Amino acid sequence: MTAPAFLAAIERAEAQPEGFPFTLPMVAGLERLAFTAPVTFLVGENGSGKSTLLEGLAMGMRAVAVGSHDLARDPSLAAARAFATGFRFVRRRHAKVRLFLRAEDVFGFTRRVQESMAGLAEDEADYARTLPEGYGRRLAMGVMAGQRGALASRYGADPDGASHGETFLNVLEQRLRVPGLYFLDEPEAPLSPARCLRLLAFLRDRAGEGSQFVIATHSPILMALPGAEILRVSAEGLVPTPWAETEHVQVMRAVLANPARVLAAMDRG
Repeated sequence: MTAPAFLAAIERAEAQPEGFPFTLPMVAGLERLAFTAPVTFLVGENGSGKSTLLEGLAMGMRAVAVGSHDLARDPSLAAARAFATGFRFVRRRHAKVRLFLRAEDVFGFTRRVQESMAGLAEDEADYARTLPEGYGRRLAMGVMAGQRGALASRYGADPDGASHGETFLNVLEQRLRVPGLYFLDEPEAPLSPARCLRLLAFLRDRAGEGSQFVIATHSPILMALPGAEILRVSAEGLVPTPWAETEHVQVMRAVLANPARVLAAMDRG
């Protein structure tokens, strides 16, 4: 993989806000973070701060949220807004498309799409009942049908009717078509291992076409993307870590090799 296309680095600003997230050890010690690959994975234990870091990066780059709130108004992202004020964002070039996506927000998005399609169908039926025959009636009904058809062609006739995994992958494939800067928070959450492999191939292809990704994940499958950089997030800071040395891979290998031994070791404390 080549160098990242859009976000090159973040550097600590002179004026530092107080309070969370700057009380997190990882953030408190962060002076500069350079992005060296088109795909960067942020990995670490729950509570390590990887999602806070991802959200702060998305806020600083003014990404658009695929969810129920935009980043500037989402009440759950106050810490991300504070983080963005404490760092300078060094860009290689401007990304016309900048998206932030959390797995749980996708399902709110698909419900909104389905509600929009239902509303367009109701408007079309209302025009059929209330407008007199003629060109104006055909035009109004055609506009509603065209908008509904465009949504159906992108997201399916029943966007909320597929499995969570299929819905999630479909939204990703539709919204991440254009080369851009994408921030994904645990995209593996609704996916089976086979669907994770499909997402892995999708990331490889989009990165090869010029997109840049920063992804918080627990998935050893996604972390296996060739050429990606893995940053372990901990109280000691951000540590570049080879795939085979991540705790996620080591734990998974141990369980697959001998689950009974792993459980016995846990029982012994």
